[in-house]
Amino acid sequence: MPDRSKAPDIHNIENLNLPVPRQIRLDNGLPVYIINMGTQPVVKLEIVFFAGRPYEHKKLASRATVGLLKEGVQGADSAAIAEHFDFYGSSLSFPFNLDTSNIVLYSLGKYFDKVLPMFAALLTQPIFPEEELQRFIKRNRQRLQIDLQKNDLVAYRQITEDIFGSDHPYGYNSYLDTYERLERADLIRHFERHYNSKNGMIIISGRVEEYMLEALNRHLGQSIPRGTAGNPVLEGEGSPPGKRWIDHPDSVQAAVRIGRRLFDRKHPDYFGMYVLCTVLGGYFGSRLMENIREEKGYTYNIYSMIDTMTHDGFFYIGTEVGNEFVSDTRTQIYREMQDLQENLIGEEELQMVRNYLLGNFLTMLDGPFNVSELVKDLLMESLPLSHFEDWVQAVRTVPAASLRELARRYFRSEDLMEVIVGKRE
Repeated sequence: MPDRSKAPDIHNIENLNLPVPRQIRLDNGLPVYIINMGTQPVVKLEIVFFAGRPYEHKKLASRATVGLLKEGVQGADSAAIAEHFDFYGSSLSFPFNLDTSNIVLYSLGKYFDKVLPMFAALLTQPIFPEEELQRFIKRNRQRLQIDLQKNDLVAYRQITEDIFGSDHPYGYNSYLDTYERLERADLIRHFERHYNSKNGMIIISGRVEEYMLEALNRHLGQSIPRGTAGNPVLEGEGSPPGKRWIDHPDSVQAAVRIGRRLFDRKHPDYFGMYVLCTVLGGYFGSRLMENIREEKGYTYNIYSMIDTMTHDGFFYIGTEVGNEFVSDTRTQIYREMQDLQENLIGEEELQMVRNYLLGNFLTMLDGPFNVSELVKDLLMESLPLSHFEDWVQAVRTVPAASLRELARRYFRSEDLMEVIVGKRE
């Protein structure tokens, strides 16, 4: 029996290799990436169409189109569709993504060929019922009215709009009248333009059998039209750096967001900024957490992160603090960024961050479904699969001097935007 009074030995994480998926093409040219791993008879099928915001002809068309795929096909209404997948123990989801429209199916292997025909019907025969569109509009208008009372959501909406611009696909916000302007014809147009084999890909993971691939070709390779690839439109100008306070006089807490536009994951500075952002506020022992949560007690949570999309990205810091602590919280945030610009990160702290990030990488490789998420993210951003190994190597080796240089380049206060939503003192 192991001695439970002694902690297990600590081992370095040595081998982090992304399994290379097998690739085939269906008869219509749609690429399929196969991650055949795992012991349980379960598969995850995800189809990705480059049909997100950069490809819209009208705001919210992409979200409404993918949201209503399950609300009716030729010969089956929404209730019949839901009952069909439930009967076979399958689940269907439509995860939100700015750049793409994704549809995910989880199924037991033995029922895969039973649920795939209905899955294919969603992608080829949606009818977008008018009454379901009106329900979608009503639901989302109600949700928006609630969300606009939440300081953190208002702050996030505002800073992304300031960074990218109110007309940019990564920056525009939805309003009550944005939903009202949606029409069924907009969904049909978006679907017919972008849901085709030239504009998408499939990732299937789990215990994948050959008959499943044959079924994919039979149901999706023959029915999804070839079409043409879409061209993203990325127009819009952000605001100049500055500070914005949105007064919510009844708020007990204020939401603070500080950030700036950066770049996508293809940029040569991405790896270093990923590490630097973690040091600043990317994990529980980060500098912002130790200062503003542990020492000052101003907040339960504070974080910094880099959001990357296919064509762009941004950095931001977020927290919620009592109105009376806003001023000093801002001071401490800028002080921490200034320290990273002036001083080298100590070797002990940097090694701790390296170990933390390597542990995260290990989680990304834990099981077929996590691997499929990683593969999908790389493919969606037009990155080679070798990008993961480069990422790991950069985390292991990036020197403190390079991180200080990045802080000097990207953490300058005069380049940052600031949004505070709360009670104005």
